[in-house]
Amino acid sequence: MQHAGSASLSALDVEGVLFDIDDTLVDLEQAMGDTLQSIPDRALDHLDDDGWAQYKALFTADPQRHYERFLAGEVSFREQRIHRVRHARAGLTAEPFLGVAVEAWERSYEQTLPLHFRAYDDADALLDALDARGIPFGAVSNNVHDYQRAKLDRSGLSRIEVLVGIDTVGAAKPDPAIYLEGARLIGTKPERTLYVGDNLLLDAIGATSAGLVGVWLDRAGVGETTPPASAAADGKTMPRISSLSDVLQFLPPVR
Repeated sequence: MQHAGSASLSALDVEGVLFDIDDTLVDLEQAMGDTLQSIPDRALDHLDDDGWAQYKALFTADPQRHYERFLAGEVSFREQRIHRVRHARAGLTAEPFLGVAVEAWERSYEQTLPLHFRAYDDADALLDALDARGIPFGAVSNNVHDYQRAKLDRSGLSRIEVLVGIDTVGAAKPDPAIYLEGARLIGTKPERTLYVGDNLLLDAIGATSAGLVGVWLDRAGVGETTPPASAAADGKTMPRISSLSDVLQFLPPVR
């Protein structure tokens, strides 16, 4: 169901669809949470359900924005991950997280995370609908190409052949270049290309500012109480949906 805003083109004008990956097509938050709890860590054995929920939430939310530091080239991908887990642990245990403990944890996390990658239940059905209508699709992600390629394949989404990563064009969202490269690769005009993602600023507003039609995927419904639920980019409003199946309303009928 579309909650807010309206697309700037009709269904008959849609030529292609691009997707964000993490927490849009692939449930990364769940995968990270499952991974954290599956890694043996005696310092956290005392946690109850609320403690584990707090630990997972701090790690996945990244309130200190270490992932943004990675995108800016200030830290490596590995370093941002370690900074995030160190911050998440800090309020839950007094045991230091250094040296051998860090190395063991990071190695275990890297090996375990891919085992938990899963596509959302609504992803394949939408891709089937796009195929049925002859509408090309692809993904544009704020991570490197090969890492995200492996994630899509592991999640059963290898049918998404077009993938643009931050190393593809040397830019990250919300730089217009990364969205425009996605549209170029699927062969569609930007103004007739939907871009669907879970981050209001980086996905919906960023894509709209680049000349695409941004669609905010708000699975949790947080936009009901968040002021920018109908946020504008260059004077345009964008739709907000709660499921990938809601993308169907923007598509032309099966021919």
